Amino acid sequence: MFIIVWSIWALSEIILSRLLRSGQSDKKGQDKGSFRIIWMTVGIANALGIFCTVYFNFPISSLIIIQYLGLFLILTGMTIRFIAVWSLGRLFTVDVTIRENHIIKKDGLYRIIRHPSYTGSILSFIGFGISLNNWLSLVIITVLVSLAMHYRIKIEEKILTEQFGSDYIDYTKTTYRLIPFIY
Repeated sequence: MFIIVWSIWALSEIILSRLLRSGQSDKKGQDKGSFRIIWMTVGIANALGIFCTVYFNFPISSLIIIQYLGLFLILTGMTIRFIAVWSLGRLFTVDVTIRENHIIKKDGLYRIIRHPSYTGSILSFIGFGISLNNWLSLVIITVLVSLAMHYRIKIEEKILTEQFGSDYIDYTKTTYRLIPFIY
């Protein structure tokens, strides 16, 4: 069950990264390498997490239900991410870009959270750390991936502010960055 969920999750991210890149008519070069940084960080964080699980015994719990909770969080994160991607439609790209006729999405998940795709992704990584049932793995994966996503969000919000000015600034005042009612 674990290998199946982990594989589906990894495959879905690979497919998104291959199919939803910016096109020829998009404003390119705004990503500042964050796409590569995220993928490198994910690879390193996951490898370290798995390494720590194999070589260091810091179990979160002796109950198998904790590991299944991790799988549930992976699937929940994937669902949030896919809803965000689907909701943005043609405006979603895996690299930071402004598309022709770009608008600020303000409905659905975007009514509450500015970056629900990143929220879903981070939740999936937290779930992965929990599914490994190792505190050290959970901390390493969560911290590294969250730092990479935070770097990406700063770039994205700067581009959106430059593109939309006060409209985007006003939007940021009425929404949360990643976690509803908290951050």
